[in-house]
Amino acid sequence: MGMEGVAEMTKVAQEQGSDPLLWAIQMYSSLNSAGESLPSAELAQFLVSHICWDNNVPILWKFLDKALMLRIVPPMLILALLSKRVIPSRHTQPVAYRLYLELLKRHAFELKSHISVPDYQKVMQSIDVVLHLSHMFGMSLNEPGILVVLFIFSVVWQLLDALLEDEGLLEFTLEKKSRWATLYQDMELDRHDEYGDIKTEQHEKLQNANTLLAVEIIGQFLQDKISSRILFLARRNLHAHWHSFVQRLQLLGEHSLTLRKSRTLSPETLLQLTSNSCMVLSRECKTNLQQKFRTVMSFEYLSSSASLCHGASHSALWIPLDLVLEDAMDGYQVSATSAIETISGLIKTLRAINGTSWHDTFLGLWLATLRLVQRERDPIEGPMPHLDTRLCMLMCIMPLVVADLIEEEERTPVDEKDSGPTDHWKDKLTGKCRNDLVSSLQVLGDYQSLLTPPQSVAAAANQAAAKAMLFVSGITIGSAYFDCIGMTEMPFDCSGNMRHLIVEACIARNLLDTSAYLWPGYVNGRINQIPQCMPAQVPGWSSFMKGAPLTSIMVNAMVSSPAASLAELEKIFEIAIGGSEDEKISAAAILCGASLIRGWNIQEHTVQFILRLLSPPVPVENTEGNNHLINYAPILNVLFIGIASVDCVQIFSLHGLVPQLACSLMPICEVFGSCVPNISWTLTSGEEISAHAVFSNAFILLLKLWRFNRPPIEYGVGDVPTVGSQLTPEYLLSVRNSHLMSAGNVHKDQNRRRLSEIASLSSPKSVFVDSFPKLKAWHRQHQACIASTLSGLVHGTPFHQIVEGLLNMMFRKINKGNQTTITSGSSSSSGPGNEDASIGPKLPAWDILEAIPFVVDAALTACAHGRLSPRELATGLKDLADFLPASLATIISYFSAEVTRGVWKPVFMNGTDWPSPAANLLNVEGQIKKILAATGVDVPSLASGDSSPATLPLPLAAFTSLTITYKVDRASERFLNLAGQTLESLAAGCPWPCMPIVASLWTQKAKRWSDFLIFSASRTVFLHNSDAVVQLLKSCFTATLGMNGSPISCSGGIGALLGHGFKSHLCAGICPVAPGILYLRAYRSIRDIVFLTEEIVSILMHSVREIVCGGLPRERLEKLKATKDGIKYGQVSLAVAMTQVKLAAALGASLVWISGGLMLVQLLIKETLPSWFISVHRSGQEEKSDGMVAMLGGYALAYFAVLCGAFAWGVDSSSSASKRRPKVLGTHMEFLASALDGKISLGCDSATWRAYVSGFVSLMVGCTPNWVLEVDVHVLKRLSNGLRQLNEEELALALLGVGGVGTMGAAAELIIDTAM
Repeated sequence: MGMEGVAEMTKVAQEQGSDPLLWAIQMYSSLNSAGESLPSAELAQFLVSHICWDNNVPILWKFLDKALMLRIVPPMLILALLSKRVIPSRHTQPVAYRLYLELLKRHAFELKSHISVPDYQKVMQSIDVVLHLSHMFGMSLNEPGILVVLFIFSVVWQLLDALLEDEGLLEFTLEKKSRWATLYQDMELDRHDEYGDIKTEQHEKLQNANTLLAVEIIGQFLQDKISSRILFLARRNLHAHWHSFVQRLQLLGEHSLTLRKSRTLSPETLLQLTSNSCMVLSRECKTNLQQKFRTVMSFEYLSSSASLCHGASHSALWIPLDLVLEDAMDGYQVSATSAIETISGLIKTLRAINGTSWHDTFLGLWLATLRLVQRERDPIEGPMPHLDTRLCMLMCIMPLVVADLIEEEERTPVDEKDSGPTDHWKDKLTGKCRNDLVSSLQVLGDYQSLLTPPQSVAAAANQAAAKAMLFVSGITIGSAYFDCIGMTEMPFDCSGNMRHLIVEACIARNLLDTSAYLWPGYVNGRINQIPQCMPAQVPGWSSFMKGAPLTSIMVNAMVSSPAASLAELEKIFEIAIGGSEDEKISAAAILCGASLIRGWNIQEHTVQFILRLLSPPVPVENTEGNNHLINYAPILNVLFIGIASVDCVQIFSLHGLVPQLACSLMPICEVFGSCVPNISWTLTSGEEISAHAVFSNAFILLLKLWRFNRPPIEYGVGDVPTVGSQLTPEYLLSVRNSHLMSAGNVHKDQNRRRLSEIASLSSPKSVFVDSFPKLKAWHRQHQACIASTLSGLVHGTPFHQIVEGLLNMMFRKINKGNQTTITSGSSSSSGPGNEDASIGPKLPAWDILEAIPFVVDAALTACAHGRLSPRELATGLKDLADFLPASLATIISYFSAEVTRGVWKPVFMNGTDWPSPAANLLNVEGQIKKILAATGVDVPSLASGDSSPATLPLPLAAFTSLTITYKVDRASERFLNLAGQTLESLAAGCPWPCMPIVASLWTQKAKRWSDFLIFSASRTVFLHNSDAVVQLLKSCFTATLGMNGSPISCSGGIGALLGHGFKSHLCAGICPVAPGILYLRAYRSIRDIVFLTEEIVSILMHSVREIVCGGLPRERLEKLKATKDGIKYGQVSLAVAMTQVKLAAALGASLVWISGGLMLVQLLIKETLPSWFISVHRSGQEEKSDGMVAMLGGYALAYFAVLCGAFAWGVDSSSSASKRRPKVLGTHMEFLASALDGKISLGCDSATWRAYVSGFVSLMVGCTPNWVLEVDVHVLKRLSNGLRQLNEEELALALLGVGGVGTMGAAAELIIDTAM
């Protein structure tokens, strides 16, 4: 039966006035007999076109109604066809419009029956053709489910535009016209005005009623359980369209007179229906798992300020931050990445995962960094970063982190945060972040134990408090006042604390203003009298700003006190680049003084000025490469020495300037290493510096910026190199070049803009190692020396003569007394040594460095064969290092290679030939065992062999003897720092007790370093002993969780994990070290870190069993039972258990990420976790706990896995590491989907698996929705089906809801199918 038959049959029925139901039954029968597919799209097209408008009569509308009732036409298609015809003609056809609205009300909310018909896909495609949905919304996908979303959205939007036009509001929209005007254009000619020009009262009444009904239908769409969720999908996936839609909705809500007449919908209700709180995919708002995780967030939160660590729930939130901050204090490693970037990313991750407010986030950040500072209150002495580095983190890095976070929050469009994009909501959010910063700093005043300033900064804290007190009292005094008077001489009480310094640091960066001085309790009262006048001028920054010259007294005063403002720094920098030679040197020394170390409010500018001085501008007439640098030798040398200390290098590292520092040093090394040593410079003080000295100071500083002395064993696992192996000259330059390449991007955060600016000012072009052939050649020789034995020395060549000349210089005294010289190679020449060699060869430094491996090899061979005594060997090596201090680097390179090769015989450290450790070796070994035992580590193999004499491999003995010849003073510090790390690394790699022997020799040399040396020796135990590593990891978990039997503490938390400083609990003459501190200082020595993932997962699951089966601290449980009124004991214990489980998972994730970075996290997610789930696990304790262990274990693994991924990749796509996320995450999601499909057999407990899957997906959906967008759509759909099999309907829907446009259709169909 064709459409001709349908038309004829309908026409006859219309003329005869047939019963509409009878017509519909006959039509159904005829179409069915003709084999037509029902419901029929063709019949729908015919009926609507027949009615509009030639046959717009009641009987045909009744025919249409009965056709819909008997399902012989698709309702959604009818509504689409009518909307296109009726809405543009609503003024001329008010009755038709009313009938359309009634049909819409009746059929638009019965979607389940509409999508269950056989031709559902074909019907939706017809609707797409009618309404041009794919074109209107820019959709390339035309899945039927997606078209359902677009259809519902378009229907509501058409009604909305019609309402705005009827009330004269459409002209106030951005487009000034209906979004659907183009669609309606074809319909204009079909309009027939049934009333002509006569507007009756009934007509107007009907129009008003229609308008009111349309408003209420829009409200119904926004309130209906199914349609509101479908509109939510439109909101999530069609951002720009939704933005425009809501702006129009807001216009209606604020100005519509019709809306005010409605009895069922108010303007406030209409606007509220599109807000965050009402527009959700699930009426539960959050999944059950997130409720379980997040309800314990506020449980005991910040409950106690009495100690350095706070409640365990607080530890669970911020323990990763505490660990990362403490890890950054390790002087054995500098980072190519800014601590600002690392911490900002970590804060965003923790905030997303834990759902904390900005107030709690900022408070947690300040508390964690204050704990970092307080752990250094009573430090041990040694070549390691101290308080200055920690204070830099608190008062410079953290304010810069906060500034970046606030800028990003204020810059991010509100619709990107999944909020309503209207100005109404944006106004509410503006300034919220800054207000939370203020409130966090106000609350910080309650934590007095953390705010007590260390002795060295007490004066600065008092000065900050005095400044605030003077402001509050209305007294204006310049900074000269503080230059003139000590705080002890102040005529009023102004004791300050760390909060005063933090506030000053925030004010300096425009995060706060001076209204902070007026906070309650910020200052102790007011000053009634103006302080007496001070002397007119004393040496200091204020006098300098008034024009006082840079006398020696003035320079000393400015070196010892930091600049107070950027203006002061800028003026001294101008002198450093434009003053006289003496002024330049003084200015450089000032910049490297207190302004660098303690100038927390301007430190980021100080390091920038120093780097600019290290890269002097190239003169226009310069045609000889970097040779212009020679003219800057005196000022450059001052800078090298000024920033060579461990703390200074770490400060540059925290600011992310190691790559730029390396880039500045490389051309300097290239030039000065190529100079002959007779070039020298005489300073006004009479001191003379040579090209060798300048080169050595620059070269030693450069070598501190990467792990040059490590053997080539640090290759990556899989496709990711390890962190350590990336720190090469090439890598540092590539990072620096990346800063330069992003200079034009205005959307970067403040930190990246800062790094780009510094890179551009230093050198506007990319720099590569090939630009420095001498440095590149040395680095290649260094790598070759480590990889294989020396070869290629040909006798009689000029290079051989250099080697001989250096040997004669080193051992000239021996050669004068004997007729046998120490030579390179197997033969020795007789006769007196070269007398001229006593002053050393006049050669460029690079030529000398090239010869040194052969020189040291010859000397060591001579010593091995008895031609050279150990004392003579050490003296000769020291003479060589004194002649060219930079030669220490190549000596280190050679000894590293030879100790690693292990081909030299051991020598007896007997006190005759070699220094003896006997005086304190037993004591050192005993203290090492006590330190390990105090952290729960027992290593039986450490038993000392009292009967056997102490021995060391010859290269290690020689290297140790050389280091002992250095004085322990400031001048030697930069050389000892470089040599000391290698010495420890080499001794640790040799059989026990080589390390205690070396530590014993050095404790005899530097008694004040004893604690540091013994601690360093104790951490090397973990290099080869994996059992000791596992024991230490277990101690970290037991201490943190406060489990019974913990040797550290029964209270748990960060205080137990990281302690309160090395000397906080002296016991039996030694300093117990917290397990977390020991692990953070030891993990870099662990060569095989791959096994850590399995061990940490195992320890985590064991911790969960301990928590559930009675491992909770008894006193904590009693306290909880007593204070939680109205909560049953069972609920309290579950909440505590969940808090502890979360704490354990956070600790485990932090340790994995810190230990192995991206590589280890990806190994965990790709291999370790799938293997664990496939393996069989049995435990008697699990059976006793009614499945609680299994369930909490699954949640723990889920939280652990998501945190690991978030640490490594970030929660968004801003980091470079996030580019690796889709592949690894996709593999894991495929594993989850396959296991749920039954394609993979699991060995773990089903409750554990179920908890893990629901937990992992919940956290992804709720905390890292960007991850879901990167997963294959088909995998997401399979995973959603699997979740439905687990009765996780809400979670299945939530997963599809955040999966983007690709899963929008499946989400819509699931909403409709389950009526969720």
